Amino acid sequence: MSTSSSPRASRRRVAPAAPAARPTRLSPIAPPVLVEQHRGSVVESRHRGHIVEVDATGAVVRAVGDPDVVVNLRSAMKPFALVALLEAGGIAAFDLSPAEIAVMASSHSGEDAHVRTIQSIMRRAGVSQSLLACGTEGAPLDALTAARLLRDGERPGPIRHQCSGQHASTILLARLKGWSLEDYWRDEHPAQAAVRWAVATAFGVAPEHLVTSVDECGVLTYAFSLREIARAYALLADPEAIMPRDARAEVARWLLVVRDAMLANPEMVGGSRDRLDTSLGKVIPGRVASKGGAEALRGLAILGGQRGGRYVGPSGMAIKIEDGDGRRRANHAATVEALRQAGVLDAQAMRMLARYARPATADDHGRAASEAIPVFELAPIDELVR
Repeated sequence: MSTSSSPRASRRRVAPAAPAARPTRLSPIAPPVLVEQHRGSVVESRHRGHIVEVDATGAVVRAVGDPDVVVNLRSAMKPFALVALLEAGGIAAFDLSPAEIAVMASSHSGEDAHVRTIQSIMRRAGVSQSLLACGTEGAPLDALTAARLLRDGERPGPIRHQCSGQHASTILLARLKGWSLEDYWRDEHPAQAAVRWAVATAFGVAPEHLVTSVDECGVLTYAFSLREIARAYALLADPEAIMPRDARAEVARWLLVVRDAMLANPEMVGGSRDRLDTSLGKVIPGRVASKGGAEALRGLAILGGQRGGRYVGPSGMAIKIEDGDGRRRANHAATVEALRQAGVLDAQAMRMLARYARPATADDHGRAASEAIPVFELAPIDELVR
């Protein structure tokens, strides 16, 4: 079902149509190396990729690599997709708390706190968790929880999947609107059309121009250039700055709610252990809303504040590791280093984030074995063009 067939679509403004993004092709010029994996004096691996930071206007202020490389949003779309439920009146209808809003924008670790929060939402809405169609692949992300379930002979259900919060939000939307529940995840379902509208509006494009593909959890994901992703995260950083005549103003009110919920509940955005999105929210509280996506993508909404002794306005940053970073070391190292170079992280914050800044491995005897080291320079654009 297209967005135009949604009951409210005809009354919504959308941004002027923009050409659809096209999938990237391999470039004859390799992307720059962002992170090297060192074992002793030998560089064992090199992770190439791209980083871009834009200001509130969408102008690029820092970059390394190609800001216009096109990537799938994957789970980095969740804060924007959640707008569909909030815009429909979901907060009042289901008495949603900030923690519940945060877990529906999350890729949570599947810990008991996440499960209890989602169960509470669904119980209050009068819908069964058996409706969740996100599957169980990789669930739960939290290693200790997974070990406990295995020990107890308990098979993790879909509610422990990292995308169950997002799926729950779409089920709630269908419940609120009186739409069918069992097939909420299908592309043609009106709930998914509402999600497409929310994502398209936040990115300033018409819904029919979205480039789509299927995510592992069974719903659509959307492709944008890294520059466009950073621009959307700059909007998330300061939704109140949007001009009323900008079509994105339709979602600004709800993005402010999502942003504040994420900032106030970092453990709902990720988890209590080894989740960079959560650690950033706790180490620099109220400063960065971070959301990772599969295949080593990360979006960062950076609120205005002091950087290097001066005030700098809000911005958005997007980071992509080209090889997908199966061990998550390169994206972690690149994210922390990019925020340091941008002046967002001071020396104390870097000490607190040391395990992410230069992810290390040890051998079975506890000896240091290898380390991921960032090697890029995130240069301000005005320096590059001189």
